[in-house]
Amino acid sequence: MRPVTYLLADDVEGAVRTVTADPDTHFLAGGTTEVDLLRQNVLTPHRLVDINRLPLTGIEALPDGGVRIGALARMSEVAEDRGVRERFPMISRALELGASAQLRHMASMGGNMMQKVRCGYYRDGESPCNKRLPGSGCAALTGVSRTHAVLGTSEHCIATHPSDVAVPLVALDARIHTRIHTRTGDGERDHAIGDFFLEPGDTPDREHPLAHGELITAIEVPGLPIARRSLYLKVRDRESYEFALVSVAAAVDMVDGVIGDVRLALGGVGTRPWRAIRAEEFLIGAPAIPENFEQAARIELSDARTTAMNAFKPELARRTLVRALETLTRDGSQR
Repeated sequence: MRPVTYLLADDVEGAVRTVTADPDTHFLAGGTTEVDLLRQNVLTPHRLVDINRLPLTGIEALPDGGVRIGALARMSEVAEDRGVRERFPMISRALELGASAQLRHMASMGGNMMQKVRCGYYRDGESPCNKRLPGSGCAALTGVSRTHAVLGTSEHCIATHPSDVAVPLVALDARIHTRIHTRTGDGERDHAIGDFFLEPGDTPDREHPLAHGELITAIEVPGLPIARRSLYLKVRDRESYEFALVSVAAAVDMVDGVIGDVRLALGGVGTRPWRAIRAEEFLIGAPAIPENFEQAARIELSDARTTAMNAFKPELARRTLVRALETLTRDGSQR
């Protein structure tokens, strides 16, 4: 393991300036991804800036019923927060299912947004991988790909985005707040979460629109009444700590058995947390019946591109989406 310099940051601006000034310097929060990849020589920073002392841990209720979550709030803290559990059950449930208890106590919300893919070819440090070494190829295309993506893929990468909590955050139109340092000074930026996770396309090594040294400071979730009636459904190979084969974040608002509004996002199947926009558009104004749920799911998964090993995923995603919608609309009317 190579020597790494360690610096403990005392303020946000200083941390951002230090990392911005050196492309081989990284932020260190919970370390649940960074330290693993450093040990495997997948990431090779020569300096880590520890940001855990920064005042970015708050969970603040907003006047519109939303919530502002500090980037250094731990996953377990957010999952247990009373306001989050009451107003955003899909978020708290995704966090509870997202990792082991030990990891939830360490991992930060901002770090979760920035976590790297779990593709074994990316993480072994040796196989061809366009994320790790652009232009080297994608070993997963002809290799072991059972857990890989079927939506948003390209000829350069089919790695699945690993986050659980990012799925409901995408469904609810959250926003990512950041701090950045440029030649003209320090400033703040605001990213719509739908634009925050990039599909691989021809640049699979670029996963986010952030500049080097740009630091996530908070995640803001708008106060959407629909979020109170929501769920996160996760299908995985085993009940204990495991990444999703398919997951669904769903929220529904109905009037007399007709869907007035719906929010849907898929995990485990896309190269980014996948907002199911086409399914939403089909369902709004439609009767809440299984036939419509099945048609919406077929529409959303119609562009899936599979390998021989993950060809089961579109059907599993369709069934999981239908199950989530049936669960939320079982009583036939909400108001």
